[in-house]
Amino acid sequence: MSIRHGLLALLERGPRYGSQLRTEFESRTGSTWPLNVGQVYTTLARLERDGLVAPGGEDTAGHTLYAITETGRHELHAWYERPVDRANPPRDELAIKLAMAVGAPGVDIRAVIQSQRHATVQAMQDYTRLKAQALAAIESGRSGERDDIAWLLVLEQLIFQTEAEARWLDHCESRLVRLSARGERAPAEAEPPEAATDPTTPTTTDRSLSRTARTRRV
Repeated sequence: MSIRHGLLALLERGPRYGSQLRTEFESRTGSTWPLNVGQVYTTLARLERDGLVAPGGEDTAGHTLYAITETGRHELHAWYERPVDRANPPRDELAIKLAMAVGAPGVDIRAVIQSQRHATVQAMQDYTRLKAQALAAIESGRSGERDDIAWLLVLEQLIFQTEAEARWLDHCESRLVRLSARGERAPAEAEPPEAATDPTTPTTTDRSLSRTARTRRV
């Protein structure tokens, strides 16, 4: 729904044609969520069907212009006032990947986490560099301040998101280590009495856990 309402927001500033809307949407969001012209025109067709936009003639180059209707303006401002619904969160590829990797044969889930952590930290550094550039552009007045401020807000959201992702990956790793340790102890505790070894003799599992604990301390 963000594309739908994003186009309405741009049309509230005046009639626009499809590729112009795509350019302005990407400029406002720093091309974080790129659109293609087909997607824009498909959305415009649905907005027109719902009575939220209407054809507004043509410009001098023959492009069909679209204008927001009064119904569309009411819908846009209702969207501004309405909190984003988190009851149905979007699918997150990373969460799905880790969920599927748990217990998957031949998959080292800690290696998956380490690889993602490296990529997440790199993304955080890239976003931080872009944030510095956006701040410099705002302070120097080199370009449209409105778009720079909008891009800055998007960048800061991405920075907070990657910081949270890095913390979540750390949590996942520590959680999996604890659960793995519990899982390794269970078979030894379940051994029948007659199969048990001398309790004073370290088992293979005990030695494995000891090595894991030493590695974690280091």
